[in-house]
Amino acid sequence: MDEHEFLAERFEAHRDQLRSVAYRMLGSLAEADDAVQEAWLRLARSDTAEVANLGGWLTTVVSRVCLDMLRSRKARREEPLDTHVPDPLVASPDPDPAQQAVLADSVGLALLVVLETLTPAERLAFVLHDMFGVPFHEIAPIVGRTPATATQLASRARRRVRGAALPDADLPAQRKVIDAFMVAARAGDFEALVAVLDPDVVLRADFGAAGPSRLTHGPAAVAEHAFRFSGGGALVRPVLINGAAGLLATLAGRPVALFSPIIRGGRMVEINIVADSDRLARLDLPELG
Repeated sequence: MDEHEFLAERFEAHRDQLRSVAYRMLGSLAEADDAVQEAWLRLARSDTAEVANLGGWLTTVVSRVCLDMLRSRKARREEPLDTHVPDPLVASPDPDPAQQAVLADSVGLALLVVLETLTPAERLAFVLHDMFGVPFHEIAPIVGRTPATATQLASRARRRVRGAALPDADLPAQRKVIDAFMVAARAGDFEALVAVLDPDVVLRADFGAAGPSRLTHGPAAVAEHAFRFSGGGALVRPVLINGAAGLLATLAGRPVALFSPIIRGGRMVEINIVADSDRLARLDLPELG
């Protein structure tokens, strides 16, 4: 094995961890892969003979790349943040061992939505420290701040993240609520539909460039949107989205929407819908059949 092959083998041992960091930092699977690839290119160009902790070195490199990408994205972003839904991780309702491993390492879509509202530095400090245990004295030089300021960045992010809706852990209970929602929507039963919605429910529908994307508040308005989602002749099937119960809608064998509700106490408190055809085409979705 030559030196390049040896280096590639060492890099591959860290790839999954690096992708996890990048996905949480960016909320985009394609951009996460780009960040990991850039880390490999930088590794291949670097002299790492004196690097004692390659995993830590690579995490720092990926973090710097992600920070630059977040800052560039913030400068050019045109679509409103409140209607953007990050890329979901989608699996069949009964995932195989490989899918289970990925889902076990995933974070909820609602948390990723909140992370989108943070500044790039806040997001990096929170993700690295709170999710991956990187100490603040190592985070500080990445964001160009002191360790004390890096601590404050993570603390501000933590206060925002506390507002993220976390689903009940019981998957069968989640599916029961989703089934009741769909039955009511298809039957046009407004009262039954409202009964499974939290009084403060929020629906976020991201249509991407096809727009307009929507942010809808309250059971009545969300129920009206649900009637539209359940119509149109689409085939709707259960899936797991970032480890929680959700739905994949297809039309003529092509994905048209992912429906990801956050369910607490038997009611939907948040609904995130990805209906961006370009992004759906790029996602690794279960076999459509």
